[in-house]
Amino acid sequence: MNCVLSSRLFSRLFPLQFSHLKLVESKYLSTSQFEEIADETLESIHEYVDDLIEDCNHLEDTDSAFSSGVLTINFGKKYGTYVINRQTPNQQIWLSSPSSGPKRYDYLAKIDAWVYKRNNQSLHELLQTEIPAIVEKEVNFFKCEHSGSEKNS
Repeated sequence: MNCVLSSRLFSRLFPLQFSHLKLVESKYLSTSQFEEIADETLESIHEYVDDLIEDCNHLEDTDSAFSSGVLTINFGKKYGTYVINRQTPNQQIWLSSPSSGPKRYDYLAKIDAWVYKRNNQSLHELLQTEIPAIVEKEVNFFKCEHSGSEKNS
């Protein structure tokens, strides 16, 4: 009889193995390296969002701010606020989305992207999916730093 364990069941049965793998992936970054990569990512997204919302007359009271590792994007009462921040102790970027809720992204140097391991979606893919409906135009978050795109322009 063959027995197949789902990844969810496997992680519940063997949680230490997965937490160890997570540490192995990120242990190669020093604190300063992590903060540099995280801040480049957040600053790049901040600049891109500022450019996007500049011409969005339908968005009232919209603004974005980046300070001390925290990016806040307020799309007003209708769409809510995104908070994206670095978590240095965990070496993660955390996102709180009014559409999809909270997510924690790990940096994968091999692909130069921040990935949510529960669904393997990158931070930039999530923004690429959610933001167009808010700004009512096409977006390209893959132009931002550490998006997994080979050419960030």
